[in-house]
Amino acid sequence: MTRLAVLISGTGTNLQAIIDASASGQLDAEVALVISSRPDAAGLQKAAAAGIQTISLSRAVYKEPWAADQLIAEQANAAGCDYIALAGYMRKVGPELIEAFPNRVVNLHPALLPAFQGGQAIAEAFAYGVKVTGVTVHFVDAEYDTGPIIAQRPVALVEGESLEQLTERIHAVEHVLYPEVLQLLAEGRVEVVGKSVQIRSTG
Repeated sequence: MTRLAVLISGTGTNLQAIIDASASGQLDAEVALVISSRPDAAGLQKAAAAGIQTISLSRAVYKEPWAADQLIAEQANAAGCDYIALAGYMRKVGPELIEAFPNRVVNLHPALLPAFQGGQAIAEAFAYGVKVTGVTVHFVDAEYDTGPIIAQRPVALVEGESLEQLTERIHAVEHVLYPEVLQLLAEGRVEVVGKSVQIRSTG
């Protein structure tokens, strides 16, 4: 079975969606390790409740990003992880981790990349007045939000809705799309060809 290391920084709602999909059999993968960039991240409690090993990285100890990435790579390898899944992880991933897991570090972004890159994607799309935004799952490369795109799902804005309402709807789509993509990876159906990603059929 495919083993995942999930990196978080906050509440861990996408982590919980992955855990639930694995428990229900929708995802043929298990979360073997959860690593948080913050010792007080609420997502650590979700991992502990599911009996998953957790590690928290204090910035006081791992101030340099390369040191954190090196530890993540070491611990993920030690846990036998096949993929690294970023789920609201708010630190930039560097070459130490990318080179240790080439085309095996995956990120979830709340917009249709390459539009609205960065940490305020939902608010920026809302303020811009776009009619359609969405969710992207992509492999991580050396720059923010520029890696090969695995899957995208659109979310149409509703006239008169608030930013908070849009945010809730985007998160709901994330909770479905991310486990679906991780299942494709678990099935070995995802292939990176240059800058693009090809999904092989089951037949």
